[in-house]
Amino acid sequence: MTRSHSRADNLIQQFDAVLRTLVPHAASPSRPTPATEAVHDEPMSEEERRHAAGLMRINHTGEVCAQALYQGQGMTAKLPEVRGQMEQAAQEEIDHLAWCDARLQELHDRPSLLNPLFYAASFGLGATAGAVGDQVSLGFVAATEEQVGQHLEEHLVKLPPADHRSRAVLRQMAIDEAHHAQLALEAGGSRFPAPVKLGMKLMSKLMTKSVYRV
Repeated sequence: MTRSHSRADNLIQQFDAVLRTLVPHAASPSRPTPATEAVHDEPMSEEERRHAAGLMRINHTGEVCAQALYQGQGMTAKLPEVRGQMEQAAQEEIDHLAWCDARLQELHDRPSLLNPLFYAASFGLGATAGAVGDQVSLGFVAATEEQVGQHLEEHLVKLPPADHRSRAVLRQMAIDEAHHAQLALEAGGSRFPAPVKLGMKLMSKLMTKSVYRV
């Protein structure tokens, strides 16, 4: 018999998800990092190290936002199959979160201090999208993942040539994000018009500019 979750159970689960997202090193990946022992960096200057860390900090914050987005949508999505899809995608995003966190440690750096702020904003957006309707919610996922994919492709070019381990992580993340976007559209997500995507892109630029160093 399946036990139904009480309001207290749901609040505890949500609090646990928040902690696993925001507390450094708390996320546990279900897949090993693509930056395996066989992938080695070449020597980097201090400037290159800082630049690589800034890019990986942006990607880490992006995964914090993704967690918040999926968690918010999971609370308000109306159809059980959509909630299930949100949970599965969120689990795969946990892998990304943990991989970026581990790479920041390797680069002797830290996640952004602004993560709680971006988590709260993304959770609110996700919950609002889910409350409007599953078609909009899934469309929001698709549009968000498309933008994340664009960022990842840009970062693959911007990374220092010697940083092979970060590049291995971002390549696999790009594959996963494209898959998430496709699944959301196939599940009935609406394609957002260009003005909406432009607004999302401007908000994304605000995030990337602020967390590169902070």
